[in-house]
Amino acid sequence: MKQITIIGGGLAGSEAAHQLARRGHAVRLVEMKPGKRTPAQTSDRLAELVCSNSFRSDNPENAVGLLHEELRRMGSLILRAADEARVPAGDALAVDRERFSGRVTESLEADPRIERVHEEATALPEGPAPCIVATGPLTSDALARAIGAATGGGNGLYFYDSIAPIVTAESIDMSIAFAQSRHGKGGGDDYLNLPLNEAEYRAFVQALREGEKVKPHDFEEPKYFEGCLPIEVMAERGDETLAYGPMKPVGLVDPRTGERPYAVVQLRREDVAGTSFNLVGFQTRLTWPEQRRIFRTLPGLANAEFLRLGQIHRNTFLNGPSLLGPDVSLKALPHVFFAGQIAGVEGYVESCALGLVVALAVDARLRGVPFVAPPPETALGALVGHVTGTAHPEGYDYQPTNITWGLFPPLPGRVKKFEKKARQVIRAREALTAWAAANQHPAAPPPPAPAAPEVRT
Repeated sequence: MKQITIIGGGLAGSEAAHQLARRGHAVRLVEMKPGKRTPAQTSDRLAELVCSNSFRSDNPENAVGLLHEELRRMGSLILRAADEARVPAGDALAVDRERFSGRVTESLEADPRIERVHEEATALPEGPAPCIVATGPLTSDALARAIGAATGGGNGLYFYDSIAPIVTAESIDMSIAFAQSRHGKGGGDDYLNLPLNEAEYRAFVQALREGEKVKPHDFEEPKYFEGCLPIEVMAERGDETLAYGPMKPVGLVDPRTGERPYAVVQLRREDVAGTSFNLVGFQTRLTWPEQRRIFRTLPGLANAEFLRLGQIHRNTFLNGPSLLGPDVSLKALPHVFFAGQIAGVEGYVESCALGLVVALAVDARLRGVPFVAPPPETALGALVGHVTGTAHPEGYDYQPTNITWGLFPPLPGRVKKFEKKARQVIRAREALTAWAAANQHPAAPPPPAPAAPEVRT
């Protein structure tokens, strides 16, 4: 039996290890912690969540919610651990970080087919045994150079990602904050909200613009991911950008006034007990002293105690369409596969999904059967199409992305706008069921689907 090497114990690497082990393969999981960490890491556990604690919407009529559903159906360890560590967050799937990573770590360390190796990988293993690189956006310098040499292009592609601050619950002024979810979603009071009037909002925007920022290296041009912009970059785009973005007050009413605030800061709990809260959408490149000064000017945060301050880091990723084959293996070194953010997906759920798909591809390779990717009508297949380029038109400007409905093929015929998402969900469920059965992949049945509305052709 060939032992499969997986480099990286994040979400993608952990999911790939689980999927391969449950199919009877021996796995060598190489993770450099605790001997060495990236600048964003603080824990020695596997599947550490270094940015938000949210896996985003759990509603299947949202593309990422559909991806949640497909991963659950395919027996995802990451989604199972997330469900077990869930904290209230409206219709979003948010987790207690420590419980979540603890569940993943315990599960993998208890599997006799998985050997965990504590060392830094500085080179790509030689074949023919398969290797999965799942080192994420902060791949260490030595391994990044080895990947660059194998791809012939160095590390030319990158963008900047940011982390939001976390404050202690006891340091929030609860005479100002109010518990409420937008439009009463979830439990109705899953978030804390800090209301701002117009003058307070405009003063905050101006402070963000004038605050001192961490400067990139001279040789790096900032290329921000549009789905996770630093809050001060959004502030620079217009006076009302934040009020229509992460600080939008839509669906909220301040119980003290009975009216909707001009803007709000939403705080999402970090653990079940609610001892700490994340500033939603406040990822930032402000210097740490400026973060303390500026964020403490917000109503309710005058005495904020920060458990973690925001930071910015460079994310490295491959140009998948030019470098990766249909099974997400490297064209130049076919025994090397790439999973997670380094392959060009963005987000926790997307990283996990690519780890699962790549594990299926490696399993097919070892069994000597052709790998059949999930259909493009599914969320899993849409991600594979993005990474490998099969879904891109000629001249497409490849950038990392979250799962969006824009990655799916269009629905046939004429469909009313309000019916599209429900029809895409129905189509995806049917496609995943047929694909799993045809390729002998164990998959749970989909949840009951609503009756499909009639399509006019």
